Order: sequence, then C-alpha cells, then structure tokens
Amino acid sequence: MPSPSNGGKITKIINARILRDHEIVNDSYLWIQDGKIIDAFNSFFKYNREPDEIIDAQGAIVAPGFIDLQINGAFGIDFSDYKDPESKLKKDIATVLPLLQYRPGDAKEGAEILGAHCEGPFISTEKKGAHNQTVIQNAKDGIDALDKAYGPELKKGGKAVRIMTVAPEIEGILDVIPQLVDRDITVSIGHSAATISQAEEGVKAGATFMTHLFNAMRPFHQRDPGMVGILGASDLPEPKQPERHPLPSTTSPCREKTDPRPFYGIICDGVHVHPNSVRIAYYSHPSGCVLVTDALSAAGLPAGIHRLGGRDVEVRGVSGAYIKGTNTLAGSTISIDHCVRNFKKFTRCTNVEALEAATLHPAQCLGIQDRKGTLNPGADADMVFLDDDLNLKRVFVRGVEVELKERNATL
Repeated sequence: MPSPSNGGKITKIINARILRDHEIVNDSYLWIQDGKIIDAFNSFFKYNREPDEIIDAQGAIVAPGFIDLQINGAFGIDFSDYKDPESKLKKDIATVLPLLQYRPGDAKEGAEILGAHCEGPFISTEKKGAHNQTVIQNAKDGIDALDKAYGPELKKGGKAVRIMTVAPEIEGILDVIPQLVDRDITVSIGHSAATISQAEEGVKAGATFMTHLFNAMRPFHQRDPGMVGILGASDLPEPKQPERHPLPSTTSPCREKTDPRPFYGIICDGVHVHPNSVRIAYYSHPSGCVLVTDALSAAGLPAGIHRLGGRDVEVRGVSGAYIKGTNTLAGSTISIDHCVRNFKKFTRCTNVEALEAATLHPAQCLGIQDRKGTLNPGADADMVFLDDDLNLKRVFVRGVEVELKERNATL
C-alpha cells in the first residue's frame, strides 16, 4: 500500500465529499503522490512531510475517474481508422489493434487506454446492427479462427484486447470463451439471437459481461426471454472468476456471495434504451449495471449528415447517430457523465449507485479494481469533481488537472 515517501510532490485534497467503500464520506481528504492515491494517515510521521500542494474541493463530490467500456470514437475520429502523415493505412483489425493497446493517461494527451473492445466478427447476422454482414463468421476452427481474424495482437491477451464481444450461439464460440478468459480477456455476449439457454451457456463458459443490454439481441418473450432473461437467472453456477462478477445485492441468488450473473452494459441516453427498460434492468440486477456510451465518431459533432468510417451518418435528436436514410442506430453521441446523470434520473438511484455504475463496476468487470474505479490507497489518482446534480466541475488524470473546454450542448 503506497505511503508518503521522499519521492515526488505530495498533493492534498481537502474539503471533499469522497466516494469510498460504497458511500460518500463528508469533509474528507485525499493524499496523492506520483499519480497514485497514498495512505498518509498510517505513515505520515515516518517521513514527516507536509503536502507540497493543497487543493480545496470546496465541498464537491470527488469520485474516481469514469471508465467507458464501449466507445468507438468522437469528434470525427473513428478508433477503427487511422491516417498517418504519409498515407492512409488499410482499415484492418491487425493494423488498428496495435494503436489501441494500453497507454497510460495524461492530463495533456488524454485519458488512459485500457485496451481494445473488439465487437465482432463472431456475432449473429440476425442481430448485426450496423456491422458489415460480409465479414461475419463462425468459430468452427476454434481459437485459430479468432487468431486468424485478429492477428498476433489477440495472442497478447488483455494487454491489447480487453473485451471481446461474441454471440454464444455461433458455432465454436462456447469452446473458445474459456481460452479467451485464459488470455485475460473479458468475454462479453452480445449482437446475438441467443435463446435464454444459449445465453446461460455463454455465462457458464466464462462470459462476465453483456454488450449494450436490450440492443442487438432477441426481445424479451415470456416463454424464452433470450439474453435479457439473464437478469433474472437464479441457478447459475458459482463463477470461475468471482473477482470479475458483481458484488452481491438484494436481488442476488445469495446475498453473501459474489453474484453469478454477469455485468451488463447499458446505453443510458434515453434513445437506445427506454428509461423504463433501464429501470427494469436496474431493479433486477443493480450491482451489475455498467454505463456505456457506445459513442461513435459523430459524438461532439453538430446535427446533420457526416461522412464517417466510409459511410454517411446522420446526427439527430437528443442522442444518436443513424445510418443515413434509415432508422438504424449506428451508435450514440452521448458522453459518459451525461449517462450518469440520466441513470440517476431514470432510476431514482442514489449518487453512489449512479457513480459506481461508471467507475467501480466497469473496473470490476475488467478485473482492475485494485487501481481503477476506487479512490483507495494504491489506486491511480484519476478523479472527477462533481456538484450534487453530478455535473462535472473538475477532472484529474493521475493527479494532474485537465483543462476543460466547452462541449457541444448535445452532449
């Protein structure tokens, strides 16, 4: 557990309401050194150091930095495309993945990249959404099929690919899931026409996440609820990776053990998922909720038609980008802080629950809660300052404040 040392500058944050251990602690403080939260109370006297800098939070809520597990781009930039000064690189998974590997966060250069979330091509043609049907394939050749599709980066596991979305009913996928888990990759089920039994088999095989719940999956039916029915599952086996499953809640099969149900991502923009559906998910499985934006390159751009990713996309309404001339959603244009506020509004949950759905829960899903998603000693000093309505006031990356700019009102 990091303690104050004779090393770098020590910063102390005072007059803060800190989100810690599932509650907001009033009139508290944080100590930061070398980009980490440090334990000042137990070892301050060992080095007899005063803080070099004091930041007055002025009563703001201080929460861990937000984590978005599904974002495709923003402000005209598509993460699946890249241009260098010399030439445009071929839009190819093997080319793009090296650019999305882990990269530490920096207040000037941007947020930390935790790795890539690979969505497809091992998904259902029936529930492909905006994905190109011509590249969708099965996994009858096992893990070799995935290695061939993604190239050498997939063999690096969690260092390059953090999350893989697959459809559990696709041939060969159930055998592949444990192998992906062995590579430290979080497996998510989604873009799927799976029945409830197929979805449960995916979870039993090791899937610990569901990609954008309600979207690109079979709609709920009373006799076969499909993937949505996982919310009500009560007889799943004890998870093989309990540290990557939700904490127990009042709706868990056992309130003393890790919940065997997986986490689920949900796009809380009021467009992709109706507020009533958000409430149903939350009331069914509150500790499993992970807020995601599914934002694409149109996020932050004005309403209208934009040429993005080789196709025309229309930005319209409160949130949402549609394939031109259709009502097919290509992704959202919302920001993660807006999702947090919407989630609280839709569900009437507490500030703690809304914030943990964008901090602790995604960190647990990735198995990185020792350094992300909390403000405990040893965690990275990524923080957001918020008012009581959860509006962003200040942002810090590894203890350094980010200069905030005015954002488009549609965000």
